[in-house]
Amino acid sequence: MAIDYTRKPSTGQNSASQAGAPVSLSKVTLSKASPTISLTKSGEKQGSMRVNLNWSTGAPAAQPKKKGFLAKLAAASYGSGGVDLDLGCLYELRDGSKGVVQALGNSFGSLQDAPYIALDGDDRSGSVSGGENMHINLAHPEKFARILIFAMIYDGAPNWAAVDGVVTLFPTSGPQVEVRLDSAENSARICSIALLENTQAGITVTREVEYIQGSQADLDKKYSWGLRWAAGRK
Repeated sequence: MAIDYTRKPSTGQNSASQAGAPVSLSKVTLSKASPTISLTKSGEKQGSMRVNLNWSTGAPAAQPKKKGFLAKLAAASYGSGGVDLDLGCLYELRDGSKGVVQALGNSFGSLQDAPYIALDGDDRSGSVSGGENMHINLAHPEKFARILIFAMIYDGAPNWAAVDGVVTLFPTSGPQVEVRLDSAENSARICSIALLENTQAGITVTREVEYIQGSQADLDKKYSWGLRWAAGRK
């Protein structure tokens, strides 16, 4: 069940603040215990919601000392460039059209036209202070059926613990919604982060944080999206 954080806190004697457990109304962190909240109510229209991905380069302090082929492999994994972590999403509109927004294949989308989702650019180093940003046009909530936000390690060794990634949703109304990419699963390159769904009650967002072995096609298969995939590059 989604939690509606747009409601004002109770001022009664049993309120959380009076019980010594203050509640932040500026940011909500989704967890396994509380994975879902409401972004919009039924029929509510907002502006463009920014989805931000930020991470560290993931380069460890000590470099592995290897020779020959292993040295080249280590350089690719631990080199000064760190990892290239990409933000993207699968989308399904109410008219049945489906697709992907991602840097791979230059599928940056459009905010004013279908799919009403646009990716700003591609931070290949993790050194850009603003990270990567995607925008979802919630002025047209009726257009969406579901959106799956994901991150992919495009280059560098899969090491999600070192990357320390976090995705934050910035709706134009209500608190920020944070999802941390916290897992010891370092053999997978793709992580499904959050699923937005258009329900009778409005648009909800649910924490996923599922690490997927394989490619976007395997992510597609897990969530039954039904797209056809071909190899691509940036």
